[in-house]
Amino acid sequence: MERKRALYRAQHRGTKEMDWMLGRFAEARLAVMSDAELSTFERFLEVGDPEINSWLLEPAGCSDASFAELISKIRRFHSLAE
Repeated sequence: MERKRALYRAQHRGTKEMDWMLGRFAEARLAVMSDAELSTFERFLEVGDPEINSWLLEPAGCSDASFAELISKIRRFHSLAE
């Protein structure tokens, strides 16, 4: 149930860009996430779209170090430069 809720939240963010970026990542990766990774992803989904967008564009600007690995995975998934 947690994974279904996380998928829905990732696909229905409020902006089409974040719906697409996070939704596609969630569709592909949620099934293989560990419980710890799922917990981090759920906390990540609580952050607003403008902040997530800025972190995805400029990962060094992320103020929460616990999201660094997740941001890196999302960027790699979408073939964004590291």
